Amino acid sequence: MSIKQPHKKLLNLKLKVWRQKNADAEGKFEIYEAKNISPDASFLEMLDTVNEGLVKKNEIPIVFDHDCREGICGSCGFMINGNAHGPEKSTTVCQLHMRHFKNNEVLVLEPWRAKAFPIMKDLMCDRSALDRIITAGGYISVNTGSAQEANNIPIPKPDADEAFLSAACIGCGACVASCKNASAALFTSAKIMHLSLLPQGKIERAPRALGMVAQMDAESFGACTSTGACAAACPKDISLINIAKMNREFLKANVLQKESVTNGDGA
Repeated sequence: MSIKQPHKKLLNLKLKVWRQKNADAEGKFEIYEAKNISPDASFLEMLDTVNEGLVKKNEIPIVFDHDCREGICGSCGFMINGNAHGPEKSTTVCQLHMRHFKNNEVLVLEPWRAKAFPIMKDLMCDRSALDRIITAGGYISVNTGSAQEANNIPIPKPDADEAFLSAACIGCGACVASCKNASAALFTSAKIMHLSLLPQGKIERAPRALGMVAQMDAESFGACTSTGACAAACPKDISLINIAKMNREFLKANVLQKESVTNGDGA
């Protein structure tokens, strides 16, 4: 005998969405209805349904970033009722499901708000500043030769685990959007620390810290005041401790640079 599945009530929602034609245009909120939405649908699937309705009415669909829709690429992201990626902890907006919202709820959707993230259109902003910070870190130049047996390069498990946790950062920008100063310290520290913990990343350790921090400042991100809002909003639970360790890496790199200049080893 088959078991009858309980009926899941469909949701009707009101969306207050930020619409902006481009970076130079003035934006404003527009009201849309999302009707008969399955509670099992993802948030982006709900927006797809709304956009299908807009297209049928010959209206311009809502623009938002997305790619893998599996929470690993970092492409998606916007504010939902003032929360980066929405109300669920450790969840990207593409992994957020509509069962976490109530019927007839009003949802306010707006893009990341930061000087370094100019709005391109609607909920989509330009986050290429994060890419430039990574580029400023340079490359790993160690000659690895042919493939080695993994056990030939022993790495303490605590270091490997910590590096893995930092490398989990997907560069979505939620930390910047949640910070009152629009700081990119959590992102930058995660990228610096996961390489500094591994043997392959130690050769360029000092110039990487100097270059990435300098680029972060050049991109007009704000200063970190350690409120912890960035770590609370991070969908990958990047630890706030990374920022303290980045500051230590930066100070060490500055000392080494000054010693090099004093000894005549560098410019």
